[in-house]
Amino acid sequence: MATKQQKREQIHKFALKAALVLVSTFVTVFFLPRSGKFSYEYSVDKPWRYGQLIATFKFPIYKDDAVVKHERDSVLRRFQPYFNLDEEEEKKMLKNLYTTKLDEWKFQNASLYVKHIAEMLVEIYGKGVISSDEYDKLTASGIKAIRIVKNNEAQVVPLSQVYTTRSAYEHIMKSDSVGYSKVVMQRLNLFELLVANLKYDKVKSDNTKNDLLSSVSLASGIVQSGQKIIDRGEIVTRETYNILRSYEREVDKHVTSEENIPYLLIAQTVFVFCLLVILISYLGLFRNDYFDKIRSVVLLFVLLVFFSVIASIMVSHKFMHIFMLPCTMLPIIIRVFMDSRTAFMFHCATVAIISLTLSSPYEFLLLQLLSGMIAIQTMRELSQRSQIIRTAFIILLSYCIFYAAYEVILEGDIMKIDTHPFVYFFINCVLLLFTYPLLYLLEKGFGFISDVTLVELSNNNNPLLQHMSEIAPGTFQHSMQVANLASEVARKIGARAQLVRTGALYHDIGKTERPVFFTENQSGISPHKHLTPQKSAEVIIAHVANGLALANKNNLPDSIKRFIATHHGTGMAKYFYITYKNEHPDEEIDTSLFTYPGPNPATKEEAILMMADSVEAASRSLPEYTEESISNLVDKIIDGQVADGFFRECDITFRDIETAKDVLKEKLTTIYHTRISYPELNDFATV
Repeated sequence: MATKQQKREQIHKFALKAALVLVSTFVTVFFLPRSGKFSYEYSVDKPWRYGQLIATFKFPIYKDDAVVKHERDSVLRRFQPYFNLDEEEEKKMLKNLYTTKLDEWKFQNASLYVKHIAEMLVEIYGKGVISSDEYDKLTASGIKAIRIVKNNEAQVVPLSQVYTTRSAYEHIMKSDSVGYSKVVMQRLNLFELLVANLKYDKVKSDNTKNDLLSSVSLASGIVQSGQKIIDRGEIVTRETYNILRSYEREVDKHVTSEENIPYLLIAQTVFVFCLLVILISYLGLFRNDYFDKIRSVVLLFVLLVFFSVIASIMVSHKFMHIFMLPCTMLPIIIRVFMDSRTAFMFHCATVAIISLTLSSPYEFLLLQLLSGMIAIQTMRELSQRSQIIRTAFIILLSYCIFYAAYEVILEGDIMKIDTHPFVYFFINCVLLLFTYPLLYLLEKGFGFISDVTLVELSNNNNPLLQHMSEIAPGTFQHSMQVANLASEVARKIGARAQLVRTGALYHDIGKTERPVFFTENQSGISPHKHLTPQKSAEVIIAHVANGLALANKNNLPDSIKRFIATHHGTGMAKYFYITYKNEHPDEEIDTSLFTYPGPNPATKEEAILMMADSVEAASRSLPEYTEESISNLVDKIIDGQVADGFFRECDITFRDIETAKDVLKEKLTTIYHTRISYPELNDFATV
C-alpha cells in the first residue's frame, strides 16, 4: 500500500513539474518578439555601436514619410474627381415649378415669374449644382476643378463655376431682370426648387486618384545584396538612417510573413523547451533537495520566465535599453536562497533566452555571463543591507571594465568607445538595489529564508530568545554553545553557517514550558525523583512538540521548525529507557514511550545541529576534561548516530562527518581549557 502511495505521489510531482515546464515555455515564447532579427537601436547623428552591417538581400531605400506625404499632396492637387450630371433633377424641378408652384402663387403676373425662374433654373442646372458638404470637402482638399460627365463625355469644369444650392439661390436673387420684384422673389421659397444634380462617381474618382498616387515612387534607390550598409563607429546620417529604416522594414516584413511565422514560432518553442528540460534534468540529477520541493522549482522557473518576459517587452517596445535590465538580480536571489551552481545554471539559461530577442547578442551574452559570475562570488551570503550596495558597486565596475576591454579589442582605439552604455550600466545597478525588498517578498511568497532574516532572528533581544534566557538560563547557555559549535562545523564543510546558528538558538525553546525538568536548569533538586521513567521520558520528549507549538505561535520560518523537530531525530531518551529496563529486566518494553517523534535530519545543516547538540550536552557530564576524554566522547556519540542511521536521509558525507568530529574536538578542548601535564622537576644531588 505504501509503495502504491509513493508511486502516486511521484507521478503527481512529475506531472506538476512537466506542467511547470510547459507553462513556462508557453509564457516565454508568447512574449518573444517575432521580428527580433532587427532590433538595433539607431538615431541620426549618433555613432553606430554595433558591428559591420551587410545587406543579406536586395531591398529598396524607402523615402522618408514626410517626403512621400509631400509628393502625394502635390500630385493630389491635380486630382479632378468625377461627377455625373443628373438631368432628371432639372426636369423634376421644372415640372414642380409649372404645376405645384403655379397653383400656389396667387398674385398678379405669377406666370411671368414662373417663366423667369424656369429660365434661371435651366441655366443653373446646366452648369451643375453640388451639395454644400461636397463643395466644402473639395475646397479643403485644394481641388480646383472637377470632371462633369454628361452623355458619357467628361468635361473639366472649374470648381468656381459650379453652383451649390445656396450660391444658386443667391444667383437667382441677384439677377437684374427688369420688372421682377426682389421682395416678391424672396417670398416664393425657391429653396424647394434647388437640389444637387451633380452626383459623385466614387469608382471613377478612386481609380483616377490611385493612378495618380501610384505615380509617386516610395523608394529613392536600391541596396544590393552583400552591400555594406554601415560599420561600427560610423555616424548615422539622414541618408544612412533611411537605408537602415528600409532594411528594418523589409526584414520585419520577411520575418513576420504568414509563411515564416509558424517556422519561427516552432523554432523558438523548441529552443526554450529544450533549455528548460536541461534545467529540470539538472535539478533531478544534481539537486534532489530542490527537485523534491515544488516551491523551489516554481521559484526558479518563475524568476527565469519573469526576466525573459521583461526583456522581450523591453526589446519589442524599445522603451529601455537591454543593458538596463538587472539580470544579475536573478543569480543573486538564487544564490541567497539556494547555491552557486544552481544560480549560475539558471542565469546562463535566462541570458540565452533573452539573447533570442537581440540582433547582436554576443556583447550582451559576454557581459552578462561574466557579471553573473562576479555577482555569485560576491554575494555568497546576505546578512546585511550594505552587502547589496557593495555587490551592486562591484557589478557596476565589472560591467564597465569588461565592456571597455571588449570595445578596445574590437576597435583597437580607446577613443572610439561609445560612452552611452556606461549610463545604462549605472541604471542597471541602481535597479539591482531593489533585490533587497524583492527577497522579502519572495520569502513570504515561497516560504524561503534569507540570511538577513536569520540574523534578525538570532538577535538575543528577540522576544522568544529573551524569554528563554530568563525562564531557562541553562538551556539558553546550552543553545548559545551549540550555536557556536554548529556554525563553526558548517563553515568548515561548506554548509549554511547562519542557518545552523539560528536553528541552534531555537532548537530547545520547548524547554521553556517546563524548564526545571532539564538538567541544565536545575540547582541540585531534580523533579524526576518523584516520577516514573515513562513519565519522565514523556516530559523530556514533549519539549520537541512544545517547541514546535511555540514556533507556530511566533511565526518562525519552516526551516527553523525543522531544526526543532529533527535535533533528536527518532532517537531515544536513553537515560530513562535504561533506568526502566534495569528496573524491569524481564518485561517487554514499549520503546515508543521513550522514542522522539522525529523525523531524522534531511539536510546537512540539520545533521550538524544533531551532532553539536548531543556532543555539547554529553560533554557537561565528563568527570575530567582531557584531549583523550573529549575525543573519545565525540567519536562515541557521532559514531553511534551514524550507526543508528540518523543521517541516511541527508546529503552529508563521511568526510563531512570526520571534519565535524575534528572541529568539535578542537572547540571543546579550547572551551574546557585542557592542558598537557607538565613533568615534575626531579631533585638531583649536587656534585
